[in-house]
Amino acid sequence: MRTSKTPETEVTDAKALTAWLDQQPSVDRSRKMGTTGYCMGGPLVMRTAATNPDRIGAAATFHGGGLVTDKPDSPHLLIPKMKAHFLIAIAANDDAKQPDAKGTLRAAFAQASLPATIEVYEGTMHGWCPPDSHAYNRDAAEKAWGELLVLFKSALG
Repeated sequence: MRTSKTPETEVTDAKALTAWLDQQPSVDRSRKMGTTGYCMGGPLVMRTAATNPDRIGAAATFHGGGLVTDKPDSPHLLIPKMKAHFLIAIAANDDAKQPDAKGTLRAAFAQASLPATIEVYEGTMHGWCPPDSHAYNRDAAEKAWGELLVLFKSALG
């Protein structure tokens, strides 16, 4: 599945999923949505927020991969199109591989005047959030979950 995903298909998916949710009777279309993604879901979160800026009010990525690249379709370049408040929770070993990414993200969110918490979770490895992961770190996962709840309450409450 991973190889079939492209920036274009992620945008198509973001539009389709948001439209489908908006058709559900239980969805209050007067309120903004929140979205989250793990690993390769990180870029999808960013593309969803950029594709649907009037619907997405909060977005979070947990050990998201490929948020900052040197390609013209890098997800971080979409930040000016977004209106969502963000949480970007970075695994320590991901940060070690790409130490400049967090600074690039911080600068882009600041330039767009969007609130964003961008944090490296010390002592974590990529995949630390899901309990069934070999890298699961309960304390860090609980902290990240708590930060997500704060984000949703402040941006969507």
